[in-house]
Amino acid sequence: MPLRNISGEAIDPYQRVAGGDIAGRSHVLVPLAELDAVRAVGGNRLIGIEVANTTKPGTVLPVPDHVALIAIVFPSFSDGRGFSLAKCLRNAGFTGILRAVGPLIADQFGYALACGFDEVDIPAELAARQPVEIWLAAAQAYRLTYQASHQTGAPGILDRRRMARAGACL
Repeated sequence: MPLRNISGEAIDPYQRVAGGDIAGRSHVLVPLAELDAVRAVGGNRLIGIEVANTTKPGTVLPVPDHVALIAIVFPSFSDGRGFSLAKCLRNAGFTGILRAVGPLIADQFGYALACGFDEVDIPAELAARQPVEIWLAAAQAYRLTYQASHQTGAPGILDRRRMARAGACL
């Protein structure tokens, strides 16, 4: 599946692995349930975990130090629970790569970045309909968000309103 980030298209170094077949692989992406088995094999590899967007934050948190990527799977573009999970993971201090996986649309890219996602892995048929230029334009379409952005650290509209009420200068 094509990978989009703030720079455009990206190459995915992670290989999806199921059933513990990690021999000779330096970057593996495994289901959360297989994390302990992959870790037990050892080796010097970067590990990513894949979780459903319905996963409770407490199931993932605290994120183990050896996890470099968390891929949150969206079943459809209309199911936004993965955005909340990403925000929870960032608020809890996860500094690795956050990836949204599934049929998100370009219009959601800016919001995904603001919630803390670094990249979006979309189906090939969607990438054919929405080229990378559309994704990059969508990422820049909205300069302000309601909540503070994890991407820029800039205060959101809500924070600006609170500061204005308190008499603080922006």
